[in-house]
Amino acid sequence: MLLGVQARLGYRVARKLMGWRWAVQQPKLWRWMEGQFSRMAALGNVSAQSFYGHILVFRGRGFGARSEGIRLLRLAGKAGDAKAAYQMGIISLSEDASHGPDAAEAANWWALATEAGHPLAATRLAQLYRAGGHGLKADPEQAKRYEACAAKLGL
Repeated sequence: MLLGVQARLGYRVARKLMGWRWAVQQPKLWRWMEGQFSRMAALGNVSAQSFYGHILVFRGRGFGARSEGIRLLRLAGKAGDAKAAYQMGIISLSEDASHGPDAAEAANWWALATEAGHPLAATRLAQLYRAGGHGLKADPEQAKRYEACAAKLGL
């Protein structure tokens, strides 16, 4: 019980410190902050998994950090975090040494993000279904459906 309270408190403080440029630039403080993000993500907090996953994917150093970031984003996306699911769709379409672009997987992630209320995911999904490619056939009906969904979500 006490560990959970300490973890939540440390996480909140670390998130507040993210708004202070000087705090992020201090190596010891940054390591402490990363520890708080990591601990909260390891405890299964979906918001922390998404937040720390994004940090590792975009600002992490090395392949291991990126892999861990993708793992955390995958967990958060499957748990219903719209931003994490959207980002997993982007990652699915990217090509790197471990995999090629996979439009079918991107469509699945963006469908999850759309269900969670992410308007840009609906737009990207409509574009993907309109053009097709990388393992996904073009489907004008699906494209129209997701364009309407994007409009309903505000885009």
